[in-house]
Amino acid sequence: MKTKTKNKDIFISDISFEATEEDLHKLFSVCGTVRSINMVNDPRNGQFKGVAFVCMSNDAETKDAINMLDGTRLIDRYISVSAAKSKDELKKEAPVEILEKRTRRKRVPKGRKKVR
Repeated sequence: MKTKTKNKDIFISDISFEATEEDLHKLFSVCGTVRSINMVNDPRNGQFKGVAFVCMSNDAETKDAINMLDGTRLIDRYISVSAAKSKDELKKEAPVEILEKRTRRKRVPKGRKKVR
């Protein structure tokens, strides 16, 4: 049986596109030990999307970072810092119609008539 672990991940949004992983590491190391940083890139073009996840070493440091750094100015923007949600929490919040597979009508190619 799995034991429930507390979430040590932090979600950061509204990050400047000029920010680097080193900038985030310097900012969050003020609150404690940073275990990892994941900056989210767009899969199509590889550009930074302005959001990141930071994993701190313990729960107390996570709470300190959220309380201390929410609304902090990083380069030229004020960042938003909050606790990251687990996949289970995100599924509970998603509307039902998004979770269901949508069916689409097939398009009839040009030049052909519909057969009824």
